[in-house]
Amino acid sequence: MLLNLRGGGPLYRRLGQALKSAIRAGRLAQGARLPSSRALADDLGVSRNTVMLAYEQLMAEGYLVSRDRATTSVAAGAPPPAPRTSRPGVERRPRLSTYGRRLTEDLGLPPSTAYASRPELRYDFRYGRPWMQQFPHEVWRRLLAAHARRASIDAFGYGPPEGLASLRAALAEYLARSRGVVCEADQIVIVSGSQQGIDLAARVLLDAGDGVVMEEPHYPGARLVYEALGARLIGVPVDGNGLDTTRLPAPSAGVRLASVTPCHQFPTGVIMPVARRQALLEWASRANAFILEDDYVSEFRYEGRPLEALQALDHEGRVVYLGTFSKTLFPALRLAYLVVPRALVRAFVAAKWLTDRYTAMLGQAALADFITSGHFERYLRRARAGNAARRRVLIGSLRRHLGDRIEIVGDNAGVHLLVWLNDVRADGAEAIIAGAARVGVGVYPITSFFFRPPRRAGLLFGYAALSEAEIRAGIERFASVVAPARSRRRPAPQLPKMASGMSAETT
Repeated sequence: MLLNLRGGGPLYRRLGQALKSAIRAGRLAQGARLPSSRALADDLGVSRNTVMLAYEQLMAEGYLVSRDRATTSVAAGAPPPAPRTSRPGVERRPRLSTYGRRLTEDLGLPPSTAYASRPELRYDFRYGRPWMQQFPHEVWRRLLAAHARRASIDAFGYGPPEGLASLRAALAEYLARSRGVVCEADQIVIVSGSQQGIDLAARVLLDAGDGVVMEEPHYPGARLVYEALGARLIGVPVDGNGLDTTRLPAPSAGVRLASVTPCHQFPTGVIMPVARRQALLEWASRANAFILEDDYVSEFRYEGRPLEALQALDHEGRVVYLGTFSKTLFPALRLAYLVVPRALVRAFVAAKWLTDRYTAMLGQAALADFITSGHFERYLRRARAGNAARRRVLIGSLRRHLGDRIEIVGDNAGVHLLVWLNDVRADGAEAIIAGAARVGVGVYPITSFFFRPPRRAGLLFGYAALSEAEIRAGIERFASVVAPARSRRRPAPQLPKMASGMSAETT
C-alpha cells in the first residue's frame, strides 16, 4: 500500500493521517478491506505495534471497523471523498498527436455504453447479437476445460503473433471447402475481432492522404479507422448489385485500398455478382490497389447457391480477406482472422506483434478442435435454419402490419434487414425510434452508415437474438408507433426504384 509517512510527530500518528487522507481522497472506499497489521507493517517497514496503534486510533474516530479482530475495513459511515476541484491555470488541454486529435475531436467515436445491453427494451432488434440458446455450450465448455487441464508450462508463456498453428490449419481447410478461399495456413493471421483486422490492414497498407474506396452506404467502424489514419475517403454508390464498379475512380487517383463487403453488403444486404467482382479486381490491378474483403456473415445465406469469396477469383494477390466468429459463434470470443497475400504476410504479422503481441491462446485451441471435430459446421446448419425461420417471421410481420409503407432490402442472407419507411423523411426517424423505445422496442437508424444522409428514414433490424414470438410481438408494438407517425407527416416524394428492391438513397 502506497502511503506518505513524511512529516513530524509520532510515526503511528503519521500513519493514521496517511490512511485518513487515502479514505477522504477516495483511494480507500467505504467497505474496502485493509491489510492485516502484520502485512502492512512488513509492507511499510515499520513495527507491528505502530500499525496497531494507528488502526485503533482510526477505529475510535469512526474511520475503520474491525470484525472479530480478523479483518479491518473502512467504516460504512466514513466521510465520503471530497469532490476534486481544479486550480485555475493548472489543468491544460493535453497536446495530442494528429491521430489522437482525430480520435477525440473529429470522429465522434461511440461511447463505451453504445453496445451495452438495454434491459428496458423487451424487444431489442439490435444488430450483431447471436441466438445463444442454439449454441452448444456444454461442448464448448468441455473443449475449454480439456485444453486448460492439458496445458503445459509453455502454454503460460507468449504465443505466436500470427496465431495458433492448429487453428490456422483448421481455418485453411474450412475456408477452402466453404468459401472457395485459396490459401495456405501460413497466410492466415488470427486477430482479436474484425475491428482489429481492419485496423491492421489500414496500418500496413495506408499512409495519410492515400485514397480509400468505400461503399455508400458502408460499415462505419471501417470508415472511422481510415479517417483516424488520415486517409482520403471516396464513396462509391451501391445499387441492387452491390458496389457500382462503373463509378470507381480513375486508376491515377492515388487509391491504395478498396474496402468492400461483396457477399452481403453492409448494411443493404445485396450481393455483388461475378461480373462486378471481376471488374473490381481488374480495376485494382490497373490502380495498383488492394481490396479488403470483409466477409462478415457469409455463412448465413438462405436462398440460391453459396457464392465463393472474392478472394477466390484473385490471381494477383490483391485481396486481403477478413472473417470473424462474432456473428457465427459469439462476440465475447474475440476471434477473427485475416487471409493475407503471401507478399504481405511478414508485414501483417509484424503489425499484429506491435499491436497486442498475440491473441489469447485458450480460445484458439478450443476453436481449432470445435472446427476439426465438425461441431462448428453442424452448429452453423442449425443456426442457419433457425435464422431462416426468424427471418421469415420478421418479413411476414413487417408486411402484415406495415404493408406498402415500408421497403425491405437484403432479405436473402445475413442476420439483419434494412427497412425503409416510405412515407417518413430521414429527420423523422429519431421520433419513431424514441416512440418505439417507450413501448419496449429497440430499433436503430442507418444514418451513420452514409456519407450523405438518405432522404427517407431507414432502420436496421437485427433478428438473430430474438425468438419468433418476440419478433411478432415486437413488430406489432413497433407498428403501433409508425402508424400514427404516418398520419402526422406529409408523404415524401416518390423515389425511383433500383434493381432488386434498392432505392435511390443508395446512389
